[in-house]
Amino acid sequence: MSTSKDGGKTWSTPVSPAGNPHGLGGQPVVQPNGTVIVPFESLKGTIGAFRSTDGGATWSKEFVVSKIRFHPNSGGLRTSPLPSAEIDGAGNVYVAWEDCGFESHCSANDIVFSSSSDGMNWSAVKRIPIDPVGSGVDHFIPGLAVDPATSGSGAHLALTYYFYPDAACTPDTCQLKVGYTSSPDGGAHWSAPTQLAGPMSLHDIAATSQGPMVGDYISTSFNASGTAATVFAIGKRHTGTVFDEGMWAPSTPLSVASGAQATRAAGGGQPSGPGVGEAQHAVRND
Repeated sequence: MSTSKDGGKTWSTPVSPAGNPHGLGGQPVVQPNGTVIVPFESLKGTIGAFRSTDGGATWSKEFVVSKIRFHPNSGGLRTSPLPSAEIDGAGNVYVAWEDCGFESHCSANDIVFSSSSDGMNWSAVKRIPIDPVGSGVDHFIPGLAVDPATSGSGAHLALTYYFYPDAACTPDTCQLKVGYTSSPDGGAHWSAPTQLAGPMSLHDIAATSQGPMVGDYISTSFNASGTAATVFAIGKRHTGTVFDEGMWAPSTPLSVASGAQATRAAGGGQPSGPGVGEAQHAVRND
């Protein structure tokens, strides 16, 4: 970890956390008291976190958030359980990742999350009930946002993610889509999902040495009005060797569900609710 006190012009000598943990995908978040907490994907097969209480001069050991159970992505799309981390106005940290622990035989990934007030002690992992357990839908690459103007049991959460309607698809049949859901109460309940983009064929996603790629990360952010914005990749139909893959955003901000709208309780799954909504208009950002 390295810090800057002049807006990024110069940086301190990097300092390793205690115990020299190994991993990737770290996302620093800062509590109101200045404590920095960094959730990351540990190479031990866990989501971990470490922290600093002295402005980055020293860093703690790795604390375990949760073990990871991961369903390899069908069709070869490049994914991994990299975490997405955000913080609410009171300093509570939320971290989300893709995990198959709630599904029989690890047959598909759900998006799951955990939270902590100190970066050391983490809540039991909960499943975000986008689809019922056993639905066969595969969810991955989450981008979690938390409204900093809210906190605790009233924290507003917004989640963008990619998904396959059929986790057992093949490179020729996989249909990649982008979805959105939100919570008005700190992740206790979630709205029915809305489809933002897709379906996309994997043949329209640019290839890398590790498979077709829409990016290792996706992001969602709140603005001052309390609505959410997100950016995601869309691969449009193409011919020949020139791809038409770009970054897009919804043409209007995304709202957070009210308490009456967020009826799906987080945990081990819910009966099937309303279907995925119609794709929203989007604007391209190149």
